[in-house]
This record gives sequence, C-alpha cells and structure tokens, in this order.
Amino acid sequence: MATKRSTLSVAARETFGSRATRRLRRDGLVPGVVYGHGGDARPFQVPERDLRQLLAEGQALLDLEIDGGDAVPVVIKEEQRHPLRGEVVHLDCLEVRLDEAIESEVPIELEGADQAPGVREEGGVLEHVTREVTIEALPTEIPERISVDVSEMVIGDTMTLESVTPPSGAKFMVDEPAEFTIATLSPPRVEEEPEPDLEEEAELVGEDGEPIEAPEGEEGAEGEGAGDGDGGDGDGDGGDGGGGGE
Repeated sequence: MATKRSTLSVAARETFGSRATRRLRRDGLVPGVVYGHGGDARPFQVPERDLRQLLAEGQALLDLEIDGGDAVPVVIKEEQRHPLRGEVVHLDCLEVRLDEAIESEVPIELEGADQAPGVREEGGVLEHVTREVTIEALPTEIPERISVDVSEMVIGDTMTLESVTPPSGAKFMVDEPAEFTIATLSPPRVEEEPEPDLEEEAELVGEDGEPIEAPEGEEGAEGEGAGDGDGGDGDGDGGDGGGGGE
C-alpha cells in the first residue's frame, strides 16, 4: 500500500514527432505525458535511469515534479515497452486527487507454489492464468500487488477471485469473481512415445531377439513354382510347334 511516495523529477518536452522521439531515446531519455483533471496533457521527458529505479520500487502512486514546479500526485496509467528489449519507451501518467477513489490495474502474485501438494507430491503443472485485476480505491490505498496463496492446491483445483479477500479500503471491479480464474493445477504432462515404423511392426522376431528368416523349404517351393510356370510356357510353345508340323 502506498504510504510514502517517491518523487519523479522530469522536464517539459517541447519537441515532438518520431524523429525527435528517436533522438530523445538515443540521449537516454524517455518521453511521457501526464493527463490532468480537465483532460489537458503535459508532455515531459525523464532520464531512463531515474525512471527504471522508480519502477523497480513498484509504487502505484508517486509525485511528479515538472521543471522544479509543485509536485502533483499521479498514478502510472500505462508503460509502453520495447517488444524485444523490454525497456520503457513511453510513459503515461494520470493526475489524481487523494480524496477520490480511482480504478487501477494491480498485479497478482502467487505464493506457495512450490509447497502445493499437487506440485510437490504429484508433479502437477501450476498455471498462472490471470496476472492483473482491476480494483477501486483511494490513490493512497492502492496496493503494489495482490498476493494469492496457492500452497494448498492439489491436482484439479482452480483458484478464482471469489476466494481472495480484497485489500483493506479496496474492492475488486469484477462482475463475476467466481468466473475470474487466477490459477489452475493440472496433471503432469505425459510425453507420448513415437509409434514404431511399419517395417518394425511387420518384422518377425525370435525368442533370442534375432529376426526369423523364412524356412529353406518355402524358398525352394517359391523357386519351383516359378520354374513350373516357365516350363508350362515351354510346353505350350512346343504344342504350338507340333500343330504347325501337321
């Protein structure tokens, strides 16, 4: 819960466009904008290092100071990140009143996953299905995260928001908590063995593990059959010759 707020000092941004934005990022600066109560937007730029340190603290509420002016309480509305490097490339903030409740996305963290019987004893697979939830609270009551205990889950269990108590001073903005799945625990995945080739299935194998060869008699019979067929053709040809003599 936000009790002590950090201050982020930024500078007003006066250049815009994709070229100016690329130049800012090359100089180690991150562009951003803060939206006020009347909808007015104030663009700013902040050193990437300062922003990274502040985000690492995980605070939902902070004070934003532009060009050394009066700090105003804001919440981070959106962090746009590079799809490959993961670094923040743009920051959106929203100015808030400390006496008015607001809605905010809060991350969900699982606790006790390694102690869950379904994982530890049965080798099940725990899947973290939903990682954020929307809550409504005063800016000073917004928690940094919501921890969910899954240490008692067994195979076949499903953890929903219905079994989670909201933080003090906050409420979940979900219509059907029983349908809001947080985590599931499934049976262990079994890798199927590859099916043998057709040639391997058709091969005869003896008790000693060696392939069984066809008996010599059968091979001879096959050879004799072929010879008979040839001889029959010869007899036929001879018969035709005799007929010619007549």
